[in-house]
Amino acid sequence: MELADKAVGALLSLISLSIFTYYTFWVIILPFVDSDHFIQQYFLPQEYAILFPVFAGVVLLCFLSIFIGLVILKSKKKKA
Repeated sequence: MELADKAVGALLSLISLSIFTYYTFWVIILPFVDSDHFIQQYFLPQEYAILFPVFAGVVLLCFLSIFIGLVILKSKKKKA
């Protein structure tokens, strides 16, 4: 089981590093590359570089608010 946990952790680390590298290159380096350069075809338009994190943040806040609300409701039911 310990080997499986290490494999999952290594895979998650690799995925996180890949996403971080892709996003960093997309946001920091790509604006300085010519728009007709071949590397531009591997990336979405720059507008999405802002929209994806904003959307992910809103979804995260929604789930967090729902979770906190459910915990508060359950704690009030236990006291009653």
